[in-house]
Amino acid sequence: MRIGFALCASFCNHPQILKQYEQLALQHELIPIVSENAARYDTRFGRAEDLLERLESLAGRLAVRTIVEAEPLGPQGRMDVLVIAPCTGNTLAKLAGGITDGPVSMAAKSHLRNGKPVVLAIATNDGLSASAPNIAALLNRKNYYFVPFGQDNAEEKPYSLIADFSLILPTAEQALTGRQLQPLLL
Repeated sequence: MRIGFALCASFCNHPQILKQYEQLALQHELIPIVSENAARYDTRFGRAEDLLERLESLAGRLAVRTIVEAEPLGPQGRMDVLVIAPCTGNTLAKLAGGITDGPVSMAAKSHLRNGKPVVLAIATNDGLSASAPNIAALLNRKNYYFVPFGQDNAEEKPYSLIADFSLILPTAEQALTGRQLQPLLL
């Protein structure tokens, strides 16, 4: 499978996402795509330069970092499926609203023009509040599929939702057949 793998800036989830990325790289062709923030900011979870080096090394190619680099992905048919993980509330809002202002949203727009699936592995602290309408909108939109998700810390963060990142590959496989992996809510 040729998988576009887009990382957004939910930095605390990058270690978990990278474990899944490493597993996918063993058997699939990966095209790394990074949001501007994921490519730019060093955080307590790691340096941006180290993240990019790891993504590129595992994929054997440079990461897509700009709108200009992301736009031809769709017309060139370079991906079978696009995974956005972690998919932040900000990215959900952009996708739901049709806003294309960065490499991740452009990769999705470009990929969708060919009717191919986009898999969203959400990680957002406002999934049951401000981001809920965007999740609902994308659940009802053709060619969007969600990695099953649930609350990650209901006591301390009652509105927060996170995908089970270990289900990225099964979700992508089902998405290629036009089906949502179930159960969706964990």
